[in-house]
Amino acid sequence: MIGILGGMGTQAGLDFCTKLAKLNRGKIDQNYPLFLLYNKSSIPDRKQNLKRYNKVLKSLVDGCKFLERNKCKFVSIPCNTAHYWYEDLKKRIKIPILNMPETVYLNTKRNCKKNSKIGLLATETTIKTGVYSRYFEKDYSLIFPPKSIQITSVNKSIKLVKRGKTKEAERALRKAINYMIKMDCKKIILGCTELPIAIFAYKSFKKAKRSKLFLDPNLLLAQASMKYYKK
Repeated sequence: MIGILGGMGTQAGLDFCTKLAKLNRGKIDQNYPLFLLYNKSSIPDRKQNLKRYNKVLKSLVDGCKFLERNKCKFVSIPCNTAHYWYEDLKKRIKIPILNMPETVYLNTKRNCKKNSKIGLLATETTIKTGVYSRYFEKDYSLIFPPKSIQITSVNKSIKLVKRGKTKEAERALRKAINYMIKMDCKKIILGCTELPIAIFAYKSFKKAKRSKLFLDPNLLLAQASMKYYKK
């Protein structure tokens, strides 16, 4: 059974579950994967508690141990920022924990030439903690939006998704996407699990040719989860 530690945020966890279902579309009910979503929305805010590292770690450990006790084979965490605690977290859990940023990196390595420009749209905390930089910096040029675009476009879009305003979130994010395109990024990582919801919620934007640029960590983690599930 796939263990899913969600709640960071709740819509991101549900989006991950939806993608697991879509990957198995067309199968009979009994052929869909067994999974357990623990929507642990009580996990402390990652941004506000960076200086209280152990407080967040303890909550993450408790969540993973709950999934472990309930016979899950492994754990997937559909939250980019939470992977700042990944190394310490996996030391405290007996079952494997899939690594979202590493999964995105390996996909990029298969599909993009070395030294390509890769855009990263994410929370300021994800950028600050370097959860993607540690994988990408040796082989790629990771491009971040300037501070003004980060605040008025990326941060705003994330907040709007959390409020359920996906159409407004899509519009808000366009400025950041256009910046990455102007910077000649070969791929754009939607490095906050709210951002794919903003991008793909409306077909009008999904149909755009530029949609091929996007790397959706939630989808890639779902694909990796299915591969591990079938082992």
